[in-house]
Amino acid sequence: MDDAEEAAFAEYFRARRDTVRRTAYLLCGDWHRADDHAQSAFVALHRHWRRIRDHQALDAWVRRTLVRAVVDESRRPWRRERSTDRTPETSTSEPDVATRTTLVAALRSVPPRQRAVLVLRYLEGLDVAGTAAALGCSEGTVKSQTAHGLAALRAVLGDSLGDLREAG
Repeated sequence: MDDAEEAAFAEYFRARRDTVRRTAYLLCGDWHRADDHAQSAFVALHRHWRRIRDHQALDAWVRRTLVRAVVDESRRPWRRERSTDRTPETSTSEPDVATRTTLVAALRSVPPRQRAVLVLRYLEGLDVAGTAAALGCSEGTVKSQTAHGLAALRAVLGDSLGDLREAG
């Protein structure tokens, strides 16, 4: 890459690294793995930077790379039983840290594909079509995974789900 392309990549990286890391954490539930996934997504982006023609779609490209990496990793046998009891890093300036902690803990119990759909739909703000594009599946799959994921969250959260809705 020439200097202008490197500068453009560096600017994009600085602007998006925290958001990508946070999304990775919501998808996998572990800050260390989130750092690894975010780094892998940015390395892949750097490697393909010249071939990406529409730089307005970089967020979608990175999101899709990130989601696929997290879902693929969850299919590996040595990751299936892994869980982490660590409390997520949160800023004390956030108004509702308890709600966020509860939600992240509940998301850990949802299967990876359903978790990815829930994170993309409700925390990243994508619509059904955008989520389907990010995951490389049909809109019907997104709708069914959303329904199953919400049911799994309801089973884990129980009465807390109503509190989360009121807080959000």
